[in-house]
Amino acid sequence: MKQFKGRVVAPGEVKAEALVSHGGLNTLASFQKALQFGDKNATCGDQNNKDLYNKQMAGKALCLPQTIGSTTGGLVIYCACSMGRQPACMLFSQPIDSLAGAGVILADIWLKGDHTKMPVIDSLGEDFLNYVKDGMTITIKKDGVVEVA
Repeated sequence: MKQFKGRVVAPGEVKAEALVSHGGLNTLASFQKALQFGDKNATCGDQNNKDLYNKQMAGKALCLPQTIGSTTGGLVIYCACSMGRQPACMLFSQPIDSLAGAGVILADIWLKGDHTKMPVIDSLGEDFLNYVKDGMTITIKKDGVVEVA
């Protein structure tokens, strides 16, 4: 087991299976099936993300460097949370971008149900993204420490 410390963007405790992307997450392309067509598993629809394409994102510890794409990014994250189709948490190796940050913070403040919560930690570093692999167990502690086993 290895521990990583980043910056808490949205607080919370969670334990989930890791799903890793070494490229940026295009939020609109990735969550389109979940938001428009009712895919409750949030199967990634971004054909340009070889790490995530056709994999279930809902309920997973999504480990990534950053998000990419258009200005809809924050709204897509907020909507995924409001529909209960979000990852269990999002863990960024780099500082979170402003669009994803806006969606995460709005979801954390405006949505109050347990099914809508999504802890988010950023600035975990490249060592984090190089260490974590699909299927590993991720635990986020109350103080924002991320344990990978």
